Amino acid sequence: MGLLSDPNRRRALINLLTRLNAPICGMPVEWLMKTMQARGLEVYTQRFSRTLPFPDENKERYMVKGTNVYGILRAPRAPRTEALVLSAPCTPGDNNNQAVGLLLGLAQYFRNQIYWAKDIIFLVNEHDLIGMQAWLEGYHHTNTTGMDWSPLQGRGGSIQAALSLELSSDVVTSMDLVLEGLNGQLPNLDLANLFYAFCQKIGVLCTIQGKLQRNDWDSVSGYSHAVQTMMLMVMKQASGRSWGDHGLFLRYHIEAATIKGINSFRQYKTDITTIGRLLEGMYRKLNNLLERLHQSYFFYLMPSLSHFVSIGYYMPAFGLLAVILLLRALDLWVQLATPPSSSPGVLSVLTPLVISHLTGAALYTLPIRFQEMAVEHFPVSETEAVVLTAIAVYTAGLALPHNTHRLLSGEGTEQGWRVLKLVAVLYLAVLLGCTALINFSLGFILALTLVPAAAFVTPHVPKVLSAFILVILSPACTLLFSVFFFQELQEMPVSFLDGWLMYLSVISQGILDHSLYGSLVYPLIALLVYPCWLLFWNILFWK
Repeated sequence: MGLLSDPNRRRALINLLTRLNAPICGMPVEWLMKTMQARGLEVYTQRFSRTLPFPDENKERYMVKGTNVYGILRAPRAPRTEALVLSAPCTPGDNNNQAVGLLLGLAQYFRNQIYWAKDIIFLVNEHDLIGMQAWLEGYHHTNTTGMDWSPLQGRGGSIQAALSLELSSDVVTSMDLVLEGLNGQLPNLDLANLFYAFCQKIGVLCTIQGKLQRNDWDSVSGYSHAVQTMMLMVMKQASGRSWGDHGLFLRYHIEAATIKGINSFRQYKTDITTIGRLLEGMYRKLNNLLERLHQSYFFYLMPSLSHFVSIGYYMPAFGLLAVILLLRALDLWVQLATPPSSSPGVLSVLTPLVISHLTGAALYTLPIRFQEMAVEHFPVSETEAVVLTAIAVYTAGLALPHNTHRLLSGEGTEQGWRVLKLVAVLYLAVLLGCTALINFSLGFILALTLVPAAAFVTPHVPKVLSAFILVILSPACTLLFSVFFFQELQEMPVSFLDGWLMYLSVISQGILDHSLYGSLVYPLIALLVYPCWLLFWNILFWK
């Protein structure tokens, strides 16, 4: 018997979803608790609050207070040492009511089955990622972000896997799989294979990156479509942000993904019962696991749900770029081996290193610290003050060569810039290598822009043209170009003004993600990548 094959169960689920079509203003905590208790679950709540470092203008929030509601279905045939999670974010309005209703319908159906060997936790979290972060910190007794939350009164076993459900429309035409998590982490590939296998089995149209899979792989258009899909994954992974609630599970070594019901291919229709069958099948498979998912890849890129590119194929491309840096460093080492006419002073090499990293530290700390002062003296909001301060500090770093040479006791020697460039090239090679191991997409994009800059820059090239090229290859311009490129990949091109506004929004969101969830992209760029780029800028203007 499949899920909801009984007409009475199907009718009950339809009635529940009909009641949920009324807009939900805020989290209906009491109603959710009563509904979960009526379905035989152990029901608990968790209150949390968080004051953002500056207002999030995208979601219009600053002081966030909310409540998570979760119910635990205890495993009847096991010692209750392991658990699975099914979550649905409850957002203001009626954006995800269908997902909450389906979650409650599945809870009622699962309660009547006796084959569960793992606890199943049904979680309805408020304020999307903030609520999920509070719940995960409470579940694992950690507090890495400084959020205030009440301790969890009920816990299940060690979480083995999790799925987050989002249904953005009453009419669902396809199910989209979202894999990209915080800091570019990805779940085990077997989770994606499981989703694709069940979609094929029950006839659900499935997509990744919102792209429908094509069958004409050998054609030019099919190849172009696959590359476009894979590049979308690269851009999302490089952003370092979590593209769904599942992304926060990955930092706790829990394999998780977000399943989104989207309405884009209108010639197809998927009813809520079919989505329920899909989730039931996946959870029954996960229920049978004797160990965590680990047999397949953790590092991969997906041009479609049925194909993947493993780390063994894409890492050599990064390796070729890294070889350029090593060869350039070897060339500089050979040049330095010849007897110099005058040896460079330690101060001439150490000073640019120190000032570059002090500038990076200012870029990391000043935007949030100076927002109140900026708001008092300029007609800008707090968010605008943070972004504009970051841009101002970044731009002020271009004056670094002049400030550096004022601190030097004398002019730099010919050997001095070679020593500085040798240090900078090796620094960049190590930095990009470590970044690529954590987040390949981010490391590869940075390598595409920074490696050419590191290879050609010397004090003897034309200053104006080289300075222009170096600015174009800087981290800030790379981010700006990435915004426009991402929109082109999504087939939603924007004007320069709209792209610039999106660029400013991406900067503010990156700073917020670091403060709220611990995203590493902003501190990586501010404290390491930008100072490294400043070293090459200093070499260009070496005197």
